[in-house]
Amino acid sequence: MSGAPHIPVLLDEVVDALAPVLAPGAVLVDATFGAGGYTRRLLDAGATVHAFDRDPDAIAAGRQWPECAGNPPRLVLHPRRFSEMVAGLAGAGVAQVDGLVMDVGVSSMQLDQAARGFAFSLDGPLDMRMEQAGPSAADFLNTAAEAEIADVLYLYGEERQSRRVARAIVAARPLATTGDLAGVVRRALGHKPGMAKDPATRSFQAIRIHVNAELDELRAALAAAETLLRPGGRLAVVSFHSLEDRIVKQFLREASGATAGASRHLPASTQAPATFAEVAKAVRPGATETAANPRARSATLRAATRTAIPARRAA
Repeated sequence: MSGAPHIPVLLDEVVDALAPVLAPGAVLVDATFGAGGYTRRLLDAGATVHAFDRDPDAIAAGRQWPECAGNPPRLVLHPRRFSEMVAGLAGAGVAQVDGLVMDVGVSSMQLDQAARGFAFSLDGPLDMRMEQAGPSAADFLNTAAEAEIADVLYLYGEERQSRRVARAIVAARPLATTGDLAGVVRRALGHKPGMAKDPATRSFQAIRIHVNAELDELRAALAAAETLLRPGGRLAVVSFHSLEDRIVKQFLREASGATAGASRHLPASTQAPATFAEVAKAVRPGATETAANPRARSATLRAATRTAIPARRAA
């Protein structure tokens, strides 16, 4: 997919989180296959892996793996969104799994290909579509109302000057390349060489999240994980920015019965039954990993164990 190497983030920590269920014959899900870094370790432990990815490039590369050709195969690839895991696994005759990992957000292979249009550091078409189908970033920016663009920048990029940036985008239309967009944002926000963080970062993140409906997908994937994991099954989620981590943290807080306002003094019957337990403390990369892979510096791993309580809602 790309000449640049892909380094799976918090790999050892993810494997440790899944270790209680990771054994020969176990069935696990890699909800975000990418270059298969997590899947490789799960297969090496003897597990069968059902891997999902909405990016056709990732699926095409995965089909070259020898584990796809077994009878039965130990690697089953699903070219679909991870919000669709329940339906995808049902089609493969799988109702419950032993463990599930998801690495949320854009992959290194997508970022490192100028033609995919994800990165402001590489000039290419203003695309940003993970599954290479549907409306692109250019379609959105060149047709949406100024107020809608401002809302997207504020909600998904936490851009304080979202209105100013949106006004500049509309004034500069049509935009065709990542360079066009980055230039507009930098001029609107007063970019100076040597700044610690490029001001285009927040806008690119926001537009990518919007184009791919990433946060809605994450919420749906977490609900799917609750449905799919057997009692005692393990969930491990790696996120890369505060918006994602907030959703994962809130999901596990609610699912474990640890919502704000809950009290140990209340009768058990008044508290919601916990569908997850043993919620681990957040894990972040150490200095050695971030030095080797700077993209890991914002990653957060959260893990938990599925209880025997039925899922709270249909996925």
